[in-house]
This record gives sequence, C-alpha cells and structure tokens, in this order.
Amino acid sequence: MNPAVESISAFFPCYNDEATIASMVNLAFVTIDRVGADGEVIVIDDGSTDASPHVLKELSDEHPRLRVVTHERNRGYGGALLSGFASATEQWVFYTDGDAQFDPAELELLVASAGPDVDVVQGYKIRRADNLARRVIGRVYHRFVAFMFGLKIRDTDCDFRLIRKSALDRVTLVHSSGVICVELVRKLQDAGARFVEVPIHHYPRLHGHSQFFHVPAVVGSLRDLAVMWLRVVALPRVRRAR
Repeated sequence: MNPAVESISAFFPCYNDEATIASMVNLAFVTIDRVGADGEVIVIDDGSTDASPHVLKELSDEHPRLRVVTHERNRGYGGALLSGFASATEQWVFYTDGDAQFDPAELELLVASAGPDVDVVQGYKIRRADNLARRVIGRVYHRFVAFMFGLKIRDTDCDFRLIRKSALDRVTLVHSSGVICVELVRKLQDAGARFVEVPIHHYPRLHGHSQFFHVPAVVGSLRDLAVMWLRVVALPRVRRAR
C-alpha cells in the first residue's frame, strides 16, 4: 500500500469494446483492491452500437462500485475523456482505453511511483505493439507535438495515466478530439504539475479498429492542433511580449 494514494477513480472510454471492456473493468477492481486503495471504476459508453451496453449492464449488477456514463451519441475520444474527468471523485484519477491494448493491472506500477511531490504518473510504452506504419506515424506525431507544444514527456499519446485530482481541477480542457491528450499534458505542465514516468507494456489490438487512422480524423486532428497551438502557445507569447 502506498500511503500517498488513498483512493482512485479509474475510468475507461468505451466505444464498441464489447469484447474487452469486461476484462478491463474486472482487472481494474482487482488492482485497486490489491494496492490497498479505496475506489471506483467508471466506464464512459461513448455511443456504442455493439453489445457494450448489455455487457456494462451485467457488470453493473456484479460490481456496485461501477458507474456507467452513457453518451446517446458518439462524442469522440476527447468527449469521452471530458466526461470521465468530470465524473471522477477520488483523490487520484486513472484512465486508459477500453480496447485492452494496455493492461489495467499495471496501474500498480503507477501507484508505486506516486508520492506527495508527484501530480502525474505518466506511462510510456516500452514497445508499441502496432504495425510498422503506425509505429512510425506515432513516433513522428509525438516528436511533432512535443516540439510544437514544448511537451517534456517521452510518450504523449500513451493514454495510461494516474493524475492527482487536485491537479486536474487546476486545468480546463475543451477539445473533444484525440488532441485532448496534447492539451492535457500542456495545460498540466503550465499549471506546474510534477510528472514522473513509468515504462508499461503495450499489446496488439485483437478486436475492433482505431478511430484515429482515417483521413477525416487526421485532418480534423491537424486542424484542432493548429487552433490549440494558437490558443495555448502563440497567444500567451504575444501577451508576454506586450
């Protein structure tokens, strides 16, 4: 047990993850109990059209500490994260994706690295378990956003994070697309959050497919990155210069 981590809200965005969401929820509960923390698990059903709602109903009957937040229509990855952050109530907030490319049991590694002088325990992938094209795109994307936004972590798009709730409360997130991860890290940095990084495993996607690697999604993300760069990097520089 880590005395710095008394309670955890763990949440998962879920979009058509019927094949994986039950194992993610079950492992999260087991891990929270194993690290000796109080806590809850939240699933954000982001307008799933498969059997995810049925699976979540059965999980809710089994786990009284499970809360399901349902979006009637798909709001996008950022929209799901916004709902998850807003729903979390405990001292620390953990989130990762519902597609089982990360192992919720490795939350224990993040908890072990949390302390009174830490606000964010950030996972980074030991090795990305995707095909070559996605590995290359992922590395180029990280280097690009790290340079443009001055990000100081080694793996921006590793959505395996444990964040102190009080640090989250100091930032306001607005983006509903995948660029919310860049926004989150940049605004936490600007708010003075203290980061530590922990290596974690990444696994092949066995079910479903990524919503990011489509032309409309890529174009939308580039547009959102440009708008966000103006708001959080360029305009503050202009104000300081004046």
